[in-house]
Amino acid sequence: MRAARAAAWLAKQVEIALSSVDLTGPQYRVLMLLGSGTASATDAAERLAVSPPSVTAVIDGLVARQLVTRGHGTDDRRRVVLSLTDDGIAALAAADDAVADRLEELANHGDTTTNPSEAFECLGWWLDAIKATGTARRSDPR
Repeated sequence: MRAARAAAWLAKQVEIALSSVDLTGPQYRVLMLLGSGTASATDAAERLAVSPPSVTAVIDGLVARQLVTRGHGTDDRRRVVLSLTDDGIAALAAADDAVADRLEELANHGDTTTNPSEAFECLGWWLDAIKATGTARRSDPR
């Protein structure tokens, strides 16, 4: 339970950081995905574990902001391929910096509602448990 709470707390901290660059969590996830190459909306939905209509709504917003473009695949003109624009690349870099700054700030100074060291420790334990056993469902030894 502590690891789940730590993950939720950490997600909230990322959300706070992203608000400073006018992005939502889902928008950031799409930008991160496209930062490593092009993808179709279907591929993006599968890789982000969301429904196609959900990812389409996020992509529509990113296209409207000129951060993402829709184009046609070179091998199949019926396939719609998503890619980052130059502004999208800049937005992703700014978001990465904002998240890194927020996490650094928390690691160095903490906040008054949660002990970030404990949250990072729990999250690290949880990730180690997944690597070691293939599941996060084991009892916390602490």
